[in-house]
Amino acid sequence: MSIITLITDFGSFYPAAMKGVILSINPQAIIVDITHNIPPGNIRSAAFVLYSIVPYFPKGSVHVAVVDPGVGTPRNSIVISVAGQFFVGPDNGLMIPAASRLGDFEIHKIMNYDLLGEVSATFHGRDVFAPIAAYLSGGMSPQEVGEKTRNYVHLDFGKIEIGTKFISGQIIYIDDFGNVITNIAASDMFKHFQFGEFIRAFDKSIPFFQTYGCVEKRKLLALIGSHGFLEIAVNGDSAAKILKVGSGDTITIKKD
Repeated sequence: MSIITLITDFGSFYPAAMKGVILSINPQAIIVDITHNIPPGNIRSAAFVLYSIVPYFPKGSVHVAVVDPGVGTPRNSIVISVAGQFFVGPDNGLMIPAASRLGDFEIHKIMNYDLLGEVSATFHGRDVFAPIAAYLSGGMSPQEVGEKTRNYVHLDFGKIEIGTKFISGQIIYIDDFGNVITNIAASDMFKHFQFGEFIRAFDKSIPFFQTYGCVEKRKLLALIGSHGFLEIAVNGDSAAKILKVGSGDTITIKKD
């Protein structure tokens, strides 16, 4: 069994070309679409999605993650290997949080262009990353793809500031329900706040509870999501729309 996951900001039909390339090289590949609806060019949102899903895939899985504003520029194309899994994509930091979550990793630059056909300047997802993922899923080693490197673009989910009476961070993802996911980890949240208390954020008084059903329909709440980060949500509605916030915005919380 060879699993290849796909995360892109490509929308509707472009991923089909990637799948065609993969299946032409490895017809036995099992392709799992994580999402193709990352906001265009939003590398950090894609990094969060990849970070959230990788612990649940078995060894041998190959994760192709392509949100690539630098496509066609001199930026490197890379393969990351860690804990029996592989990541394939542009060297723009997207894959680093997920790889770091699994352990110590190695990076190889994609340099063996004999493995590839004609490479478009604008669609490396199809022409570079899809075929390399297919070859890896079939048993090719990263060493055959290119040379090892210690140089890569780092990315994290941004810094948080913890004061005596507040925590400040960033919104890193808006999910399909409109839930506002922040970079404030549960461990940091519980340094100042406990379930059942009220916090103040976005000039709103918001209860901090365990799950969505703890408040009435259309009511705001704060919780720790399944991903382990502070989330602002609305039971049955979109918190992002109600609060008029988006990925990259700052959030500051304090006791109400």
